[in-house]
Amino acid sequence: MVKKEKVVLAYSGGLDTSVILPWLKETYGYDVIAFAAELGQGEELSGIREKALSSGAVKCIVKDLRKEFVADYLWPMLKSGAVYENGYLLGTSIARPLIAKHQVDIAQAEGATGVAHGATGKGNDQVRFELTYMALDPSLKIVAPWKDPKFTLTSREAALDYAKKHHIPVEQSKKKIYSRDRNLWHISHEGADLEDPANEPKDELFVISRPISKTPDKADYVEIGFKEGVPVKLNGKKTGGVKLIETLNQLGGKHGVGQLDLVENRLVGIKSRGVYETPGGTILTTAHRTLESLTLDRETMHYKQQLALKYAELVYYGQWFSQLRRALDGFVDVTQQNVTGEVKMKLFKGRCTPAGVKSPNSLYQTDLASFTMGDEYNPADATGFIRLFGLQMKVGAAANKNRKK
Repeated sequence: MVKKEKVVLAYSGGLDTSVILPWLKETYGYDVIAFAAELGQGEELSGIREKALSSGAVKCIVKDLRKEFVADYLWPMLKSGAVYENGYLLGTSIARPLIAKHQVDIAQAEGATGVAHGATGKGNDQVRFELTYMALDPSLKIVAPWKDPKFTLTSREAALDYAKKHHIPVEQSKKKIYSRDRNLWHISHEGADLEDPANEPKDELFVISRPISKTPDKADYVEIGFKEGVPVKLNGKKTGGVKLIETLNQLGGKHGVGQLDLVENRLVGIKSRGVYETPGGTILTTAHRTLESLTLDRETMHYKQQLALKYAELVYYGQWFSQLRRALDGFVDVTQQNVTGEVKMKLFKGRCTPAGVKSPNSLYQTDLASFTMGDEYNPADATGFIRLFGLQMKVGAAANKNRKK
């Protein structure tokens, strides 16, 4: 008897992986091990083990990775200042390497020959999954049905028809067909009417935050305490990372904070439109940036801003397990040594704005910043400095004047 090949499928229970699991078994006879990562999806994982087994999986493994997600992925990214293009806080991007890492671990433990994912051939996630597989165990076969010529379920409507035929329960319907990805950091929305950038997102689209029209008319304030760039306190009370983000999601969501409507450039060269809700992440990113403004010197801050763009690309492009990302973490960690203090944030009508910041490592000196002149700053010193600093512009202006004669 020929032993069947085992593959480990990254299984969310969403539409794509719900139909891919039985398709892999039906088409290639694989023994499919479904792996579901608990990253803060709420009720989405309810009954997922039973669903996977009833859909043909030989085993379903569910791991709670929330603490690892926060400590080893979200906090390093937060410290880096990474933001992709016009505000995307990388919620889906940063989760994929963690899921893929545990897929590889399970494949090795279970004697599987391959790892599989349900990402489409047009998107970024295929790259994020596959680069992680390659980085951590290049001997594993990569099974990507969306790029398989035999795979014909290449529309959400076709996938829904397949699910109905095989009696697979799915949340989506042909009237409710958004593609969503949710974790502790955010939830994304794509597809359906959002595929036309001219369409305004409907109020009912939002899941973890209120539409702005339904937010309170009174602001809330929250104080976040940081230690070396890592959030450790809420309103003066020591709080673990998972609970801290969950609390800020609730508070920020109440005020419609962190909603982003973005047309972005995918790695594969396609522009795509997504709507993101990142309430807690937006509050933390703004607060962290505010504390850095107080504790980083000018040259370090400006250079870090440049590297943050590259860090964001590495995360977005799926290059988390690259040498460059690890090297940048070394730089970032040094910059964060003095990023300790408290930031008070005001939440109101979709905005989160700093309402006060303090740090024992503050570089801000009131006497220097004051308009009142004192002994600590001699304005006459600026005369020679400006003359030398502008010398090249003065010389250039004279040269241009001579050329015009």
